[in-house]
Amino acid sequence: MNISVILSTYNNPEWLQKVLWAYELQTYETFEVIIADDGSSDETKQLIEEFANHSKLKIKHCWHPDNGFQKCQILNIATTEAGGEYLIFTDGDCVPTPDFIATHASHAEQGFLISGGYCKLPMQLSKLISKDDIRSGRAFDVAWLKKHGLKSFSSALKLGLSSPWDKLADSLTTTKPTWNGCNASTWKADVLRVNGHNETMQYGGEDREMGERLLNLGLQPKQLRHRAVLIHLDHARGYVNQEALDKNMAIRQSTISSKTTWSPDGILKQPQRS
Repeated sequence: MNISVILSTYNNPEWLQKVLWAYELQTYETFEVIIADDGSSDETKQLIEEFANHSKLKIKHCWHPDNGFQKCQILNIATTEAGGEYLIFTDGDCVPTPDFIATHASHAEQGFLISGGYCKLPMQLSKLISKDDIRSGRAFDVAWLKKHGLKSFSSALKLGLSSPWDKLADSLTTTKPTWNGCNASTWKADVLRVNGHNETMQYGGEDREMGERLLNLGLQPKQLRHRAVLIHLDHARGYVNQEALDKNMAIRQSTISSKTTWSPDGILKQPQRS
């Protein structure tokens, strides 16, 4: 199965480099990385070009000019550029464990979407993690992370469980499996059937809204909160805007109540054909 990993980024080449190091170590090999770049400066472009020149990874860089938070637009562009039949959506500040893609691939099933989990790190620890830490596996070792500042029990639990306890934890968790933009996957054909992300939405549940349309389409969610796990590097969130949050919540509530599957403001800028 050919997989496209679509990861979003904006002006954080230091974090993006750490993420790309980890994708070089994946046990699953039939994949490409598509970087959905929401208007970063030339520093990010230069990093990607230099990395691609010395890496075995197949990398595509999708970019558009900076016009504020327009993540949905660049994700839709990246989706159309994706060559894989199966899409994993994540972010450029989320470092995958070596079996991350393999875990998504082994649970991929027609009629389903996958909801993964993440271990959120504090800033000091995010900065500390090096290429050697990622390559050696220390960056994914709970004891090492705790030694260097990880305090969250929930985050440590998601990363620290082995089989079969990780599967048991997923079956017992009270957290619903939702479409989270940092760690979710499904078939490209299904993303196209709901017309991708709603480009009128800025930060705040914009990823979940597309997931809610996928559920309205009839897809069933799989909970891999403790099995498909990333380490989430810390960062500032200066783009948070209460007006946008309120607008997005209203759109989501409408999507849920009306059972909408298609966004006319998605990949194709037109109403759904009957």
